[in-house]
Amino acid sequence: MPETKLTNLEKIRNHELSDSAMVDLIAIYITLMMYAASFIAAHYMSEWGTVLDGWHRIITNPCPLVTDYYMLGGLSATFLNAALCGTVCVTFMVCLKGRERPNALAGYFLVIAHCFYGLNLLNMLPCFLAPMLYFRVKKLNVNDNLHVCMFATCFGPFISEFLFRYTTGNFFYIKDEPDVTLLGVMLAIGFALVIGFVIPAILPGAKAWHKGFNLFNGGLAFGIFGFFAYNLFYTTFGFERPAVLTYSNRIYNSFNNSYTLFVNVFFFILFGSLLLLGFIRNNFSLKGYDRLLDDTGHLSSFLAEFSKPLCLINMGFYGIMFLVYVNLVMSISEGVGFTGPTTGVIFAAMTFSLLGQHPRNVAPILFGFLGLYGLNIAIRYFTGVDPGWTISSQSYINAAAFATGVCPITGRYGYRAGFAAGVIDAILCRSTSTLHGGLVLYNGGFTAGLTVLILLPILEHYVTEKNISNKQVGMEKFIVVEERRQKKKKQS
Repeated sequence: MPETKLTNLEKIRNHELSDSAMVDLIAIYITLMMYAASFIAAHYMSEWGTVLDGWHRIITNPCPLVTDYYMLGGLSATFLNAALCGTVCVTFMVCLKGRERPNALAGYFLVIAHCFYGLNLLNMLPCFLAPMLYFRVKKLNVNDNLHVCMFATCFGPFISEFLFRYTTGNFFYIKDEPDVTLLGVMLAIGFALVIGFVIPAILPGAKAWHKGFNLFNGGLAFGIFGFFAYNLFYTTFGFERPAVLTYSNRIYNSFNNSYTLFVNVFFFILFGSLLLLGFIRNNFSLKGYDRLLDDTGHLSSFLAEFSKPLCLINMGFYGIMFLVYVNLVMSISEGVGFTGPTTGVIFAAMTFSLLGQHPRNVAPILFGFLGLYGLNIAIRYFTGVDPGWTISSQSYINAAAFATGVCPITGRYGYRAGFAAGVIDAILCRSTSTLHGGLVLYNGGFTAGLTVLILLPILEHYVTEKNISNKQVGMEKFIVVEERRQKKKKQS
């Protein structure tokens, strides 16, 4: 045992962290950044006396898509909510025995992303803990499957619905003193147990549907299950459907421009520091990053295939690219601004930055969104008909972040296919949330999954030769990555 500890210390001194340690340290760093942001925001927005009250409103009210936690609880309370939920994830990542995987970091990103618009410590925990009972029954290692617990939190709005609205009649407004019924508690616990056993079963099947071309694998499966659950509880039983809550927050309405500055500075520091660290660790160069940019993103694990400094460089560049995109669409059209959901989806866009996403295979998808908006402007000019949306509407900003998950389409079939994927996703994004009543937080991943179901068969039919070649390349890559993982596991 002492030899193992000494070896780990030597690795840290020599900057030779394991993949697991790097995943943990990134999550810890981001969590600490959010605590710092909450502290600074309390001073910046003069919210010292209202932070806990704001957080209380966040955790004790229903939260269907898209509930803006900035409006509901304030800037500082929202960052505190994200930091607390991130702390839960980090605690399990660090304390559980076993080696961490990049998909655990993907789950972490999704958790903190939705803590800005729908997820909180109260509705997260039942969903997070329930799959652990399944792992115990099946005698599976929890650490190897921790990402499943994180993905399960996408059903958090159902928990809040059962606790604070479904069984209380609180359908249209916010209550500072929430009503909680025994039936609501029982429904919440029962539903959590159901998803704890259903989610591990449906996740593998979802990948067979989209063949690995939607990195947000759970989005498609969870969207379909959420569609079933929503119709069961609201259509079959006839209960009034959930509606997005509104809350008049004077500070939010008065200082939205300051929120824009605050959020941009936060992300620029976060992404810039990751980029700088990677640049320094890579001997003050970008050498090798071009090879990463050539990766298709299909069945990819950048940690297994490339050096850790290159992974950090990719996270930094990619994060800055998406931040620039968000600022760009806000500058060319009127929209929502840097709301809670906008902040959250910037984190969501980073979900698979170690598992396939990079600037080259994501950019065509974002251009697809811009292309559809250009068509929208042309139609408005020639017909005078206003479709009622802009590229910076909340649904389109959110959808763009999750559409990045279909980046393997670009990598395997080219820029035109990626552009088409962006257009299709943008067409679908305004309608998919109605299928589950906004109670599944991974609606963007659901939309991305539907996009792949529409586009992939067409590509496979008309791009036959390239598709066969890519299948072989993808399988060879999968075998190589698995061999490397097994080798590292034996060495550890």
